[in-house]
Amino acid sequence: MRIKELSERVGISTRLLRYYEEQGLLSPKREENGYRAYDEAHVARVQQIRGLLGAGLTTEIIREVLPCLAEAACSKYDDPGFVSRIAQERDKLRDRVALLCENLRALDEYLGAVAGGDAGGDIDQEWMKASSAELKLAGSSR
Repeated sequence: MRIKELSERVGISTRLLRYYEEQGLLSPKREENGYRAYDEAHVARVQQIRGLLGAGLTTEIIREVLPCLAEAACSKYDDPGFVSRIAQERDKLRDRVALLCENLRALDEYLGAVAGGDAGGDIDQEWMKASSAELKLAGSSR
């Protein structure tokens, strides 16, 4: 697929896709005529990049960590400095998730009060309980 189709599939501009390429986050193949050629793996890659950016990681960190995410247990990046930076980023993410859970809980309580009891937050509450337990468990292993 060409850059325009990828752009439409993932919901971002072609300019942003070119920026990801400049930053070393995307590596499309080039056709004989010089056009970029993307496939389904690029769709997933862009979605992963968007998620990591949305979680607060910089393009520099993402560029370093993407190869490890592609190979689940990548041991070629065992440089202590790199591992320390990634651990710090993970801890920041954990803190953001905890804050998001608190905000979600507060919104559910508000909606429950306004709706006279049930605001449809039961599933969210179950998810938050599981997420909070997971965060506490992960936090105790620091």
